[in-house]
Order: sequence, then structure tokens, then C-alpha cells
Amino acid sequence: MLLSDYLFNESKEIWDEYLKHPFIVEMGQGTLDKKKFREYLVQDYLYLLDYAKVYAMGLIKSDDVNHMKFFKDSINGIMEDESATHIAYLKELGEDIKTLQRHNIKLENENYTNFMKSIALTGDIQDLIIAVLPCAWSYYYIAKEMKEIYKDKLENNYYAAWIESYSCEEYRMCAKENIDFANELCKNIDDSKKEKLKEIFIKGSLYEMAFWDMAYKEMS
Repeated sequence: MLLSDYLFNESKEIWDEYLKHPFIVEMGQGTLDKKKFREYLVQDYLYLLDYAKVYAMGLIKSDDVNHMKFFKDSINGIMEDESATHIAYLKELGEDIKTLQRHNIKLENENYTNFMKSIALTGDIQDLIIAVLPCAWSYYYIAKEMKEIYKDKLENNYYAAWIESYSCEEYRMCAKENIDFANELCKNIDDSKKEKLKEIFIKGSLYEMAFWDMAYKEMS
């Protein structure tokens, strides 16, 4: 069994709960409060900046040129492609893009990024790639399922562009590259390491859930 299959099976209950989350459900139905979405996008933009730093640490810790290229390309994808969807929505919602970094990062967001950065600093690149894996993979999983579940509600749905951006073929390949890279890096691990990576992946999946909780709750 591939490591990714094992990790998914161990975390599936958490991932299935993503699809029931009110933030996700209301996006699919097109009824989510735009103020909540705007705040979510700001926090996710701030998250992506630290997320890219974790991949940068992977670049620093890599000795293999192919591994270095993977991390370099990932950083470019995060900073250019993924941020573009956020920026397009935020501009439409009246946010000043030049001042995005002046927003305060929320506690749940900071806890998640600190977790990943800690793994990146103290662990090896196997630990690192598993710490970041729930993000790209779960977003594709969520958006792909949303596209099917809410297929009759996507016409004129304000959030259809978000769903499309994370369910499209290009993003599927992005998630697949991360999954394939993790499987290749971890193909010869022993049971002790497998258990450690499972714990990292489950924690990352739980932090993803906490991020959705943060996004949905009333703004202070």
C-alpha cells in the first residue's frame, strides 16, 4: 500500500467532515456571507506566505537536485498561481491588495503555520512534505466533491470560481505531484517512521478543520 493511501484511510473521517462544514456547504449552495469569505481569503493569503516558507525550507534541506526543483516549482506555484485566485476575489470585494500583509494573522492560522514551520525546522524532508500534504490534497478533495455535490447550484454561484480553481486539472496535477513526491520520498520507511508520519498528517488534517472553523465563526 502506498503511504498516501494509508494516510488517507487513517484520516478519512476528518476529511469527510470537511464536506459537512457549514463554510463549505454554504459555498456550494452559494449562500455564504461574503464578509466571511473575504476574511477567509485574507487569512488564507497570509497562510500561503508561511506555507511557501515551509517549501523553501525543503529546498534548503534537499541534497538531490530533483528534490530541489520540486520545492522551487512548488514555491513559484504558491506565490503566483494559487495567490491569483485570492487576489482576484479580494479586489472584487474591495480589499487593497497592497496592504494585505498588514492584516493580523488569527490564532488558528498562526497555530497551523507554526506547526508546519516547526516540522520543517526540526524534521527531515519526509516529515516536511507530510506536514504540508493535507493542504493541497484536501483542497482538491473538497473542491472535486463540491463540484459533484453542488453541480446544480454552480450557475451564477459567486463561489463557482473558487470551486473550479481547486478542482481543475491543473490543480489536480499540483496535488498529485505532492502526493507522488511524498510516496517516492517515503517508499522505504520503517514502521516507526510510518507511525510518526501518520501523526503529522492527522495533525495537519485537524489544523485544516480548525482553519475552516476559524473562517466560519463570527468576526471579532
